Amino acid sequence: MSDETKYNQKRRLKQARMQRQVRQSQRRLNRLRAFYKFFLLVTLTALCVLILKMPQWRLPSNAFDSLESPSLEILNNRIVPSQKVLSALRRNQVPKQPIFLVKTDDLKKSIKQLEPVQNVYIRRFWFPARLQIIIIERTPIVTISPNIDVPPIAFFSLDGKLIGREYMPLDEDYKTVAVITYGSGDDYRNWDVNKVNDFRKLANLVETETGEEVEYIDYRNPKDVYIKIPTVNIRLGSLNPSVFNKIGRLPSLLPQVKMINKKVKYIDLRWESSYIKLD
Repeated sequence: MSDETKYNQKRRLKQARMQRQVRQSQRRLNRLRAFYKFFLLVTLTALCVLILKMPQWRLPSNAFDSLESPSLEILNNRIVPSQKVLSALRRNQVPKQPIFLVKTDDLKKSIKQLEPVQNVYIRRFWFPARLQIIIIERTPIVTISPNIDVPPIAFFSLDGKLIGREYMPLDEDYKTVAVITYGSGDDYRNWDVNKVNDFRKLANLVETETGEEVEYIDYRNPKDVYIKIPTVNIRLGSLNPSVFNKIGRLPSLLPQVKMINKKVKYIDLRWESSYIKLD
């Protein structure tokens, strides 16, 4: 065997040995990488479990015990007292699951049973877990009083819903039409949304024609209705479609009332010809 052949054999053996060493190193490196990946996966899984088990993801068991609870915020309620909203929430158990899994349908249903509540939105905040209750209330348009000197005992909303005295008095910022009625002859508890809106339209029309604010509508006798504005009483008689046309006479009659030195009892719009009644 020539020296060159021996040299080539030694060279091939050396190359094969080096390749085996490289393959062994790659296998060790791959095993090490697999171990690191497994270790990282286990660590991240354990960390996620620990994080999800933190109490801050869940509402505390006393979340509905008090209005001072940092886990509860009630907004936008001007008619319904916050305490009543809290009482409605208490009909339900405080959810035990993480806040992002909490279903709020039952909470909404309980709150919407409160008469002035038209709708409700519940926002969930994750960490720390808390609820924000946003109340959408019905809009008052007509208040009911049994007498001129008695505060309102109920109100009608824009959608014709009658709300009782437990939610009175209303905030002064609400602009409503005050209707004085005993309930006899035409029980207000039987009024529908059209009837309620007729009072609103009547008051708006008088205010437009006179430039004065309607103080109240006296409906104690449904067959002999009065509207009071600062300058004078307006006698309408029965409320029928023709009343709205007769109110159009007020712009010409009101200046005459202001020019009269004597006390005016009312402007009478019951007949085809209107006149000013002196006291």
